Amino acid sequence: MSKLSMLRWRAPIVTPLLSALAILGCVVLAATGYYLSFLFFTLFTLLVLGVPIAISLAGACLLFVVFSGQVPDVVVAHRMINGIDSFPLLAIPFFIFAGSLMNNAGITERIFDFAKALMGWMRGGLGHVNVGASIVFSGMSGAAVADAGGLGTIEIKAMKDAGYEEEFAVGITAASSTIGPIIPPSLPMVIYGVMASASVGQLFAAGLIPGLLMGAMLMGMIFIISRRRGYTADARFSFLVLGKTFSRAALSLMTPVIIVGGIISGVFTPTESAVAAVVYALFLGVVVYRTLNWRKLLKVSMETIETTAIILFIVAAASIFAWIMSSNQVTQHLVAVLGPFADSKIAVLLFSNVVLIIIGCFMETIAAITILVPVLLPMAIAVGVDPVHFGVIMVLNLMIGLLTPPVGMVLYVLSRVSNVSFERCMRGTIPFLIPLVLCLLLVTFIPAISMWLPTLIYR
Repeated sequence: MSKLSMLRWRAPIVTPLLSALAILGCVVLAATGYYLSFLFFTLFTLLVLGVPIAISLAGACLLFVVFSGQVPDVVVAHRMINGIDSFPLLAIPFFIFAGSLMNNAGITERIFDFAKALMGWMRGGLGHVNVGASIVFSGMSGAAVADAGGLGTIEIKAMKDAGYEEEFAVGITAASSTIGPIIPPSLPMVIYGVMASASVGQLFAAGLIPGLLMGAMLMGMIFIISRRRGYTADARFSFLVLGKTFSRAALSLMTPVIIVGGIISGVFTPTESAVAAVVYALFLGVVVYRTLNWRKLLKVSMETIETTAIILFIVAAASIFAWIMSSNQVTQHLVAVLGPFADSKIAVLLFSNVVLIIIGCFMETIAAITILVPVLLPMAIAVGVDPVHFGVIMVLNLMIGLLTPPVGMVLYVLSRVSNVSFERCMRGTIPFLIPLVLCLLLVTFIPAISMWLPTLIYR
């Protein structure tokens, strides 16, 4: 029995014990007046009990306000409303809708076929195709889970049929899907931009080169593994096949050009680009390919409404948490903990990376961003880190967290679509964490990688 299986077997014993200890801690902290500690312990207790993150955040903050008596409890409602009263947040439902439309319109298959014709001739060909297709699709969806669930099904089946090991196929599919929220458009970047009051357009531009770097480093690891395991090319290069697949995918490939090019050229804002993506996806699915019908549109619309409601509820609840953190000077307390290292840019960046990696292992990306931005960003700005640069660091950290247990959202999605156990998915992903972590370190300590493009365009 694996260690993860043992943990699951013991969960009926461990969970009630942890919950009881956490509740006891909350009572003691509230009675003794340590209200900030009470807030964190209450949040931890609710999460352990399996309460959804949005309700856990809102509930913990409400209890903090009631027990501390610092402000009237109606402030909670006001802060929740103000937290989602933001124009850039309109991009979220439209990007989600656009990604779902493309998955249901057969666009992903055309992209994969073109990527195979372009890159299948290399050693470990379908592995490189996997990364290439994810890079293209990342310019459409903006979400790692959408990449894993949409392209992942096609990629893993093709790699299995070609003789690749299941763990290798799932591992590279999981790792490449993390490129989605780095290359624009990006839902996490939109959330970060709102929480940090940073330009979403600059954040999108800052993610382009790091996203391409991630793809290049993953392809390097694929080449190394393929040489060791004896994987060969999966297709001969043919200009005829390349031309045919390109002609089939040409209109689909225009999607990232429209979105990214429109933002960078200033034709429309990131929010308007999301609307343009939806209009173009509808045009392709309904008029050109004729793969979307009313039943599919209704299904996609309902999924979009549900996902958007969840995300906005999290953002609204987290806005209360952020206000409490800033009004109680939590950042200053962290600076005091770091002591003499608080003035060191390297030390602050290393500390932030460690915190983000750990939190990313346990918390969903949107929730982690909304909770940690008000805590870590002021400390980073104080030592001279650009908020746009820090946004790329934060999102990249949390993308790596999608590949790590116990949460590992991408691994759970791929485990379901590939019928491969979670433990085997995790084993297949481990080698690809190396290039992702190396890329994170490069982006962290060489700001030009992320800041060159936005500086060129916007400043």
